[in-house]
Amino acid sequence: MRGNLDRRTFLQTASVLAAGAALPSVLGRTALAADAIKLSTPSAEKLGWQVSIEIYTFRSMPFYDALQKTAALGVRHVEPGFFLPLDSQQPGLTTSDKLTPSQRKEMKQRMADLGISMPTYYADVSTDRDAAVRAFEFAREMGVETIVSEPPPEAFDMVEKLCDEFAINLAIHNHPKSPDSRYWHPDRILAVCQGRGKRIGACCDTGHWVRSGLRPMDCLRQLEGRIVSFHLKDVGQWAKPEARDVPLGQGLAEYADVLKELKRQGFRGVMAVEYEHESPELMQEVAQCLAFVEKTAAQLS
Repeated sequence: MRGNLDRRTFLQTASVLAAGAALPSVLGRTALAADAIKLSTPSAEKLGWQVSIEIYTFRSMPFYDALQKTAALGVRHVEPGFFLPLDSQQPGLTTSDKLTPSQRKEMKQRMADLGISMPTYYADVSTDRDAAVRAFEFAREMGVETIVSEPPPEAFDMVEKLCDEFAINLAIHNHPKSPDSRYWHPDRILAVCQGRGKRIGACCDTGHWVRSGLRPMDCLRQLEGRIVSFHLKDVGQWAKPEARDVPLGQGLAEYADVLKELKRQGFRGVMAVEYEHESPELMQEVAQCLAFVEKTAAQLS
C-alpha cells in the first residue's frame, strides 16, 4: 500500500498460468466453487509460503468482487484492509471491525464458498486500546493469524499484550521514505522489536524499500529472525517514491535472490502479492507475479 495520504484520498473518493496459455480461460470465469480453484502456486506452498493477494491490488472494486478475481488467479488467501469497500450492494461498508455480526458472517461465508481464507489483515492500530481490541477481536473472528499495521512506538507495550492475549502476530509494514513514514528503514522496525517476543516483527514490502533507496537483500538479512509476513512487490525505478510497480522479476528488487534468501532463512508464512499500478492489464500482470513466484519456488524445491 502507498502512504497514509493515499489511503485518506482513497477513503474520500471511495504453472499460474505457467506460460500464459491457460490465462484467458481462467480470467474469464466470473464465479468459482471452492473445489474448482486450481492452486497456481503449489511449489511455493510446499516451501511453506502461503501465497496471498493484498486486496489493495483490487482497490477499484469491492471486496466481494476482488474475491472472484483472487479465485480466478488460483489463489486461496487474501489480505483485506480496514479502509477498503466490502460490497457494491452495501455502500459505505468496509472490511473492518465496524461490520455487524450478520455482515461478518456473510463476509466469512463468501470467502468460505470460494475456499479462500484471510490469514493476514491490514488494520489501523494506534495507542487507542479500545480501538485496538476491536481490531484484534475482528481479526480473531475472521481467522487472522497476523495483523499488518504501523502502530506508533509508544503503542507497542499495549500491542504486545494484545498479541499474546489473542494469539495473533503483529507485522510492522514499511512505507516509502517520507516524513510520515515511521518504519521505512529496518533499523526503525528493529528498534520497536527490541526486547519483545516473536509475535512482533516485520511485514516486508520490497517495492517500498526500492522506492526508499534500500536494497531488499540487505534489508532481509538485517531483519532475519523478525520477518513475519511479506508484501511481494517490484518496482522499476530506484529511490523514487512515485515509482510504478512492475511484475515480479522485472524491476530492481532482485526478486530471484529475494526468494532464495527467504528460503535460506527458513521463512514460512504469508506472501501477499500487492500490485499498486492500476494497469489496464492488471489481471495479466498479477498472474505474471504469481507465475514468477511459482517458477522460482519450483527451482528452489
